[in-house]
Amino acid sequence: MKSNRWQFLSIILSLIFLLSVFETYGQSPPGVSKFQEVETDMKSFYVALSRLSFVIGAVTGLLGGLRVYNNWQMGRHQIDVQVVSWFGACLFLATMGFFLSGLYAVPLT
Repeated sequence: MKSNRWQFLSIILSLIFLLSVFETYGQSPPGVSKFQEVETDMKSFYVALSRLSFVIGAVTGLLGGLRVYNNWQMGRHQIDVQVVSWFGACLFLATMGFFLSGLYAVPLT
């Protein structure tokens, strides 16, 4: 009697284990396809926006350089604060592109 009971329990446990191991193929939860679509859109938009930030940084650097040069030619020789602030702004724009690419795991290509 006990051996039949143990055989029955072992068969039931084996079936439960085998059924739990198989991967069920059902419908994906709602919204998963939209998240994947947004992820691909964000990667494509991110590359464009990253390049745009580099262009804005370059233009800002050129304008800052011209402004500092103009102030130097006008006789204002205490322009150290302006040089540091323009350089800091350009450095900030350049590093934010790299930081955000690492944050969102998007390679800069």
